[in-house]
Amino acid sequence: MASQDADEDTTRDTGGAARTDAQTVDPKITAAVAAAEAAGPAAGETVRIDSWIWAVRLIKTRSLGATACRGGHVHVNGERVKPAYAVRVGDEVRLRHEGRERVVIVKRLIRKRVGAPVAQQCYIDNSPPPPPREAVAPLVLRDRGTGRPTKRDRRELERLRALNGLRGRPGGQ
Repeated sequence: MASQDADEDTTRDTGGAARTDAQTVDPKITAAVAAAEAAGPAAGETVRIDSWIWAVRLIKTRSLGATACRGGHVHVNGERVKPAYAVRVGDEVRLRHEGRERVVIVKRLIRKRVGAPVAQQCYIDNSPPPPPREAVAPLVLRDRGTGRPTKRDRRELERLRALNGLRGRPGGQ
């Protein structure tokens, strides 16, 4: 009788009713999200903005997040904020960092830094697309009389020539 129950359980699992979206998500990500929520603030609590933008990987270090807040590069709901500002679910965060503006809406509060797939589930990204990179790298020419290029200079010239599709000498000769 126990073997019949075991057979029924396996046929139910593999029997294949339509799977939901929750089942198609990677189980590792789901477990990591659950761990991040467990380590996060309790109901009704808030998280500092500098800590949150660091935890969701918008900025590399928390001190860079605090510096960005003090420099006026972080706005929450249209207002410039200090590093200790308490962010809440539903807030719109605008961050200017490394020549790019990021616009995100807070979806989940976390305090600890998590992996990138988990971090992306903590906000909705409404950022404009990044500016296009230059199609052709600029050709660097050395000034006459500056002497023989160092090994580092030679490697940089070769790298730039490979990007531009040139072969041979620096002048394209």
